[in-house]
Amino acid sequence: MRGKTAEDHRLLDLLDPVAEAAGYEIVRLRLMGGDHVRRLQIMAERPDGTMVVQDCATLARAISTVMDAADPIAGEYTLEVSSPGIDRPLTRLKDFAEYEGFEARLELDRIAEGRKRFKGELAGVDGEHVALNLEGEAETALLPFAWLVDARLVITDALLKRGADARAARLEHDDLDSHTNSDPDNKDTSP
Repeated sequence: MRGKTAEDHRLLDLLDPVAEAAGYEIVRLRLMGGDHVRRLQIMAERPDGTMVVQDCATLARAISTVMDAADPIAGEYTLEVSSPGIDRPLTRLKDFAEYEGFEARLELDRIAEGRKRFKGELAGVDGEHVALNLEGEAETALLPFAWLVDARLVITDALLKRGADARAARLEHDDLDSHTNSDPDNKDTSP
């Protein structure tokens, strides 16, 4: 799910080590467009799940260097590097564990339990299966991760609160760092 086409997967093989060396993880990669101008869209994040504008610029520079040298895309293309966003795609098994308790929409490439589309509360992972609590159903559905073609979080109040709490913690951490870094000897300079 991190890539859709064989070309996406070849690009992931090339760019995953670049992202990891720069301190990031590629969440999803899509090469879109026709024969003339294409768009290489990369969603990435730090291992802690954060991704700010400066991170996007840093990763874009690292990727551009490798792409210019390897030249794996015929013709012109535009590179876009972004964070996965609040209603992020869930593309790795660890995403389903990380967002356990939050609502998600999943789509399979085949029918399971009489349908291809599911919406419910993520209940973690069980081996190579995604666990999903479906509304009105007593048992947790176990869906093979390999069958997923699309999965993303649903924007809810709980998800928005998680995002706001994470931003507040990051700002508090940045504020503490700026106070610590403003005094090189880290001494209390209050009167």
